[in-house]
Amino acid sequence: MRTSRFFIATLKEVPAEAEIASHRLMLRAGLIRRLSAGIYTWLPLGVRVLHKVEAVVRQEMNRAGAIELSMPVVQPGELWQESGRWQAYGPELQRFKDRHERDFVLQPTSEEAVTDLARSELKSYRTLPQHFYQIQTKFRDERRPRFGILRGREFVMKDGYSFHADLADLEREYRNMYDTYTRIFTRLGLKFRAVAADPGAIGGTGSHEFHVLAESGEDAIAWCPQSNYAANVELAEAVSTDSRKAPTVNLKKVPTPGKTKCEEVAALLKIPLEKTVKAVAVMHDGEFYLLLLRGDHDLNELKTQKLIGAFRFATDGEIETALKCKAGYIGPVGAKNVKVIADRAVAAMGDFVCGANEEGFHLTGVNFGRDLPEPSQVADLRNVVAGDPSPDGKGRLEIVRGIEVGHIFQLRTKYSSAMKAGFLDAAGTHKPFEMGCYGIGVTRVVAAAIEQNNDARGIVFPAPIAPFAACLVPIGYQKSAAVREAADRLHDALEQAGIDVLMDDRDERPGVLFADMDLIGIPHRVVLSERGLAAGNAEYKGRREDKPREMPLDSIGSFLKERLHA
Repeated sequence: MRTSRFFIATLKEVPAEAEIASHRLMLRAGLIRRLSAGIYTWLPLGVRVLHKVEAVVRQEMNRAGAIELSMPVVQPGELWQESGRWQAYGPELQRFKDRHERDFVLQPTSEEAVTDLARSELKSYRTLPQHFYQIQTKFRDERRPRFGILRGREFVMKDGYSFHADLADLEREYRNMYDTYTRIFTRLGLKFRAVAADPGAIGGTGSHEFHVLAESGEDAIAWCPQSNYAANVELAEAVSTDSRKAPTVNLKKVPTPGKTKCEEVAALLKIPLEKTVKAVAVMHDGEFYLLLLRGDHDLNELKTQKLIGAFRFATDGEIETALKCKAGYIGPVGAKNVKVIADRAVAAMGDFVCGANEEGFHLTGVNFGRDLPEPSQVADLRNVVAGDPSPDGKGRLEIVRGIEVGHIFQLRTKYSSAMKAGFLDAAGTHKPFEMGCYGIGVTRVVAAAIEQNNDARGIVFPAPIAPFAACLVPIGYQKSAAVREAADRLHDALEQAGIDVLMDDRDERPGVLFADMDLIGIPHRVVLSERGLAAGNAEYKGRREDKPREMPLDSIGSFLKERLHA
């Protein structure tokens, strides 16, 4: 391919709308252009990258035994009403009516459509298992689209759905997809982690997310370098190995005027923050709860919801009614008719500091069993932090940032039961399908790869998804017959050898040509010049290398093939 026959739309200036590296570089390199908030046109360079990601995904899904189909982007609202997600999904589901006032949606996922297909076509256990997948455009009406492609409203996703006669076979396919996704992200050249996750709005039981590791990631991941343990911070179990020590000091009420945060109280009393306990007041089903956390720990709302059910934080009025005290000074000592749940770390504490349930005062030297009853319940309420013991007992946790690019779920019978989709087993009994769901954000993969692979000069694409494998930069192509002839000959030879090469034959200064090829992120660069040709040489530079090197012109083809194969 020659740039004179292609479309290169690089930008020198950083677009004002760009927020993070991938957004900035995708705009500057001419991969995308914004059409509307969260909606982008993919330019030719971007489409080439997108198609390379899709090719790897398609190859591995086919290898794993999945069968490709294509379902409509527009789906009847009645299917979503049948599954219960019409109400549950929320405002991200783009709803509209046709000319006959019938409800429709722009699909964010296709559980309803594929379940409807299965109940029509898969009547017997003899037709199972089946795994259908598609690579297709999706739409979610994000309230605040940002970060370019990473949180857009329109995107391309690979979504797959499997149907099984029993749980054992679903678990087999789940493991198959776990291994398949591992191969996909490895082939794409990404550094990633598979982490245990919460199913969220999709529903179901077992769930793993696949995260590309990047500092700009929105998700925090807890992982243990000494083992294979990894989980989303929201799901990671916080283990406490401490045991409570006997009291060593007496209970004392101390003045703490205006100090409503644990950090302020610890600074005033000149004690470590981890010696303080904060009480979080919440309401569940009309009942008032106090959740006790160590001062340096944060409440995990997902764990709390799983423990007590849907909850909300108590209002100032509800706090004053229950504890006769203003927020900021509340604590468990003397709290009557209040259910107290202590985090595991708090349950192991002694001689701690907490609110006195009196404005302007805190208590020091507080101990369970002596100054207040044992908690009503002890549970894992907090987010893990770096240095916590790994739940598998094999080391300590570290916290890294990740960008979610894939998610696999064991849906079980969530949709098949709701939509009465099932099959006849060998005994003639009707049973609901056991279902799995498997998604990869194809457009997200491109942005995540750039977040993980960039430098001061631009994108550094992993070789498998670069728009071109190599670029050929002839210096003075429009002015030197020798350069033009050698460049044309080498370009054609590389193409015939199956090397995806872009020759930059624009009439620009060498600095402009080099800067654009670096910005685009092509892994291998070959430069031809009159001086080099006179010596029978070309100049080669890998995108990740600091300096170019001279090599014989006639060995360039074999050298590139060797590098690309490696």
